[in-house]
Amino acid sequence: MWYNGFLDLSAWQVLAAILLMTHVTIVAVTVYLHRYSAHRALELHPALKHFFRFWLWLTTGQNTREWTAIHRKHHAKCETVDDPHSPVIKGLSTVLRTGAELYRAEAQNPETLRIYGKNCPEDWIERNVYSRFPIGGIVLMAIIDLALFGVIGITVWAVQMMWIPVWAAGVINGLGHAVGYRNFECRDAATNLVPWGILIGGEELHNNHHTYPNSAKLSVKKWEFDLGWAWIQVFSFLRLAKVQRVAPIAHRVAGKGNLDMDTAMAILNNRFQIMAQYRKLVIGPLVKQELAKADASVRHQFHRAKRLLSRETSLLEDKHHARIQVMLEQSQALKVIYEKRLALQQIWVKTSANGHDMLEAMKVWVHEAEASGIQSLRDFAEQLKTYSLRPALA
Repeated sequence: MWYNGFLDLSAWQVLAAILLMTHVTIVAVTVYLHRYSAHRALELHPALKHFFRFWLWLTTGQNTREWTAIHRKHHAKCETVDDPHSPVIKGLSTVLRTGAELYRAEAQNPETLRIYGKNCPEDWIERNVYSRFPIGGIVLMAIIDLALFGVIGITVWAVQMMWIPVWAAGVINGLGHAVGYRNFECRDAATNLVPWGILIGGEELHNNHHTYPNSAKLSVKKWEFDLGWAWIQVFSFLRLAKVQRVAPIAHRVAGKGNLDMDTAMAILNNRFQIMAQYRKLVIGPLVKQELAKADASVRHQFHRAKRLLSRETSLLEDKHHARIQVMLEQSQALKVIYEKRLALQQIWVKTSANGHDMLEAMKVWVHEAEASGIQSLRDFAEQLKTYSLRPALA
């Protein structure tokens, strides 16, 4: 009958079709709009690029240049008043409820498009179809859904239209800067929502992405999974994609005991992994040790000490700074490792443009760490010497 549509599917088959089509949309967003267009982390075959453009026109009405420009601005101005959708500035509730509206408002800013929208499609079909008739695709999709699924096609279409505004504009842009875990202390509040990036194609690994925005692969830890990367590997096998960049790999050479320019550059390259190691190997054990020694009357002051002493300082609130100050007054050892952590970060902030200055600063830092009398800090300093830009020869 006409109300069952051309395909005449059962309810479970309709659900499967919805999941399949929305997944294609997620792949189009994460692979084409995000990793290719916004960050150029990979190259895509022209046929695949056009398929994604056409599919996004049908299922979202999104314009490549607008999406790319807004996302690039988000990275450039992250967690500032100029960030188009920062929950830190605008409030989590606002971004969750009105993420799509924030996107549309920023898309009307010609300066955003001019500054951040370079190297996006400007061919005939973009000018005369996709950009000229942004609603045309979603109207056509509504007709197709009604024809294929019948009356329930209205629901199918509604789910398709809500999929990206809810998951990308709301969940990723909102919760992805508010809850979850952080592998790396990047300068913004980005978090990994879960370690398995499946439902949203890997975008769940948002802290990893903000740490290495130009990486085509969003998973970093062995136990993390990025479904978008799995699709990129499939496309690469089919010669439809070519990966340009992934996150740097931290090489260590066993027995290497001297700081040289190769070591300094490797430390700069892998600074986020190295600071994660500092949290694990220096701050964590020492907090545990100091907590065991602390008097019961002050032990509560060490609550969440590892996280606070590792946190990016620009993300700390006044109450956190006050808590840290109390902890440092209670423990000279914690004071030393906290100050050494800040000093290590300042080395690449101040000297990254000059390799020789950075090398000399690293040598001073390592010497002071070795003379600190804190074993975990001395061990970490020894570990720093083993980093290299190149893996050890077999």
